[in-house]
Amino acid sequence: MRSVTEFPNHKLVQGLNARNSLTAEGKTPEEVQTNLGATFKLEGDKLKYFFNAIEVAGQNLEGLSRVLVVAFAEGESVPTKALKVEELHYVPEFVTGVKASAPPPKKGGPGAGGKRRDGGGQKESPWGLSPEQKAAKKGKANKAKAPA
Repeated sequence: MRSVTEFPNHKLVQGLNARNSLTAEGKTPEEVQTNLGATFKLEGDKLKYFFNAIEVAGQNLEGLSRVLVVAFAEGESVPTKALKVEELHYVPEFVTGVKASAPPPKKGGPGAGGKRRDGGGQKESPWGLSPEQKAAKKGKANKAKAPA
């Protein structure tokens, strides 16, 4: 397979809309093609490829990513949606997105979220407890042990 050129989806949609509006105005295919060439700044073979790629895009618009213009060698398999015009094939390429799945269930082990054992909230210092806080904490622990 030898790639000749490619056209992205957004450019093909713009070209398809322009072609449809020009056709609705009663323009001939030659006038439509020259107008598209002027609008998209294309000429010669590139314009011919673009015009044919618009035809392919019109048939496969949903989920279309781009249209490749390629030449297949003898013996190579041609995709089913490819359209052959003269010696080249116009192959539509589609978006294959990743489908969103449900988030994994939360487990109740350590580090799995939930309440913190130290009472939660922010600590006053990033270096740990101050000596006063340590004494107050020890005092609470000693009071809890005393009645027992």
